[in-house]
Amino acid sequence: MPKKIPMRQCVGCREMKPKRELVRIVRSPEGDVSVDLKGRSPGRGAYVCRDEKCLKRAISSKALSRSLETDIPDELYDTLRQQLEAVE
Repeated sequence: MPKKIPMRQCVGCREMKPKRELVRIVRSPEGDVSVDLKGRSPGRGAYVCRDEKCLKRAISSKALSRSLETDIPDELYDTLRQQLEAVE
């Protein structure tokens, strides 16, 4: 029997994709927002494609802050963008 592939929805393009193809952004129980490279950090997570267009769309539509249930400051978006570029 083939192994089940976990699917997640990108908050930018709203497409369902395999979890491994997406980057998890997490809000920790303390309220810190960061990129979760291992996908195991505790807290509320949202997934974004490894594509800058998807991140921009998630930011402009406020989908990322809605998913994480917190306001995200602009400086943090810049940090997320840099971390996403480093992952690629």
